[in-house]
Amino acid sequence: MEFLVAGIALFFLMHMVPSFVGIRRKLIVSIGDTPYKGLLSVVSFAALILIIYGKYIAGFQSVWAPPAWSSKVTIVLMVLSFIFLAASGMKTNLNRITRHPMLWGVTFWSVAHLSTNGDLASILLFGSFGVFSLIAMLSANLRGAKKQKTKQPIILDVLVLIVGLLGYVTLVFLHPYLFGVSVV
Repeated sequence: MEFLVAGIALFFLMHMVPSFVGIRRKLIVSIGDTPYKGLLSVVSFAALILIIYGKYIAGFQSVWAPPAWSSKVTIVLMVLSFIFLAASGMKTNLNRITRHPMLWGVTFWSVAHLSTNGDLASILLFGSFGVFSLIAMLSANLRGAKKQKTKQPIILDVLVLIVGLLGYVTLVFLHPYLFGVSVV
């Protein structure tokens, strides 16, 4: 469990650095903008490796048994997650509804996985990402994050739905190979 916790802590620490303007500015001045972004990326990637390895070797410690209906909730939340994640990279009308489509996508992903996984390692992993996403949204709002105001062509909304659904279907097929667990 130590690798999982260390990876989670490192990942979130690296993602909090940009919100500490003084620290970020000092790093950029001392090493430059491109090396700063590279360092952030490399350390975040290393943290992801720790998380994946830590989850892989974590023993199964049951905390609660997921209810039978949770798999249906997971499907709905995961479809929403992929749509919101797709919207974060595109200018769509969804961005007029929320300032944080990526963070909402991660929140939906987190809640979806928490609803069907009652083991300690899963609760630590998915719970921490969910809490972090909610805190990141609140923090961004307090710093003045703005919703997109410009209305976008409806075709972009259709496109984001298609991309999100394709992403979901792709991951349903790849999930057993990537994570060792079948979704259906």
